[in-house]
Amino acid sequence: MRDTLRGIVELARLGNCVAAGVLTATGAFVAGAAGAGLPTALAALTTAFAVAAGNAINDYFDREIDAVNRPDRPIPRGAVSPRGALATATVWFAVAVAAAVTLPPLAIGIAAVNLVALVTYTSLFKGTPGLGNALVAYLVGSTFLFGGAAVGSPRAVVVLAALAGLSTFTREVIKDVEDVAGDREEGLSTLPIAVGERRALWIGAAALVVAVAVSPLPYLSGTLGAAYLAIVAVADAVMLSATYESFADPAAAQRHFKYGTFLAAAAFVVGRAVVVA
Repeated sequence: MRDTLRGIVELARLGNCVAAGVLTATGAFVAGAAGAGLPTALAALTTAFAVAAGNAINDYFDREIDAVNRPDRPIPRGAVSPRGALATATVWFAVAVAAAVTLPPLAIGIAAVNLVALVTYTSLFKGTPGLGNALVAYLVGSTFLFGGAAVGSPRAVVVLAALAGLSTFTREVIKDVEDVAGDREEGLSTLPIAVGERRALWIGAAALVVAVAVSPLPYLSGTLGAAYLAIVAVADAVMLSATYESFADPAAAQRHFKYGTFLAAAAFVVGRAVVVA
């Protein structure tokens, strides 16, 4: 029983859920709406539970690949049955829908599109070269849009959503390179399998270079203050370094890349706080 409960928690990947909820709250905060505590909380809750459900669905469809790449995952090691993972995902999706229904129409629309995308990602898009990476990149970037839409100011976070999406595309390409062995055995045609690992990494690097090049825009437009520029410069350096590292060690690079994305999120919060102050 203890291993089952632990497996259910592992299905959610709590770190990812919390991170996604924080990004949604960050989007709401950067959007600059005052007195929007409840919509922000509901949007963050929606995102966290939707991500948890999407992760459980992903583990269900990836159970055979995970038996090769990650045999310690809950389904391959027998802690949670495939049917149990689906039931858990259904409950988490229901919680996400319940939290979203009182939000503005645009936010509900974004949530609906994202819920469909989360469900169809593994079954339809994951094995399509580049499209799966682009879908995940959109989902991450849209957390900012969802937060902004929840408080009625989505336009204020469009650039931030684009930056998050581009950097996520790079990280997903690195992850696919790390998972090439299992994906190839399963017959998937991910970007590294379709075009080669080094070429895929160069495509990911190009996306990150675009993100780094436009990262000063929120400062130049006055949306975020100088503190944002200082912190995001460090975040850019960390992500560029991790991308360079990916050509030699994609597993380590992916872990290091996440530090850069967290720093970037912190840059958004601090930068906006300075402007408000």
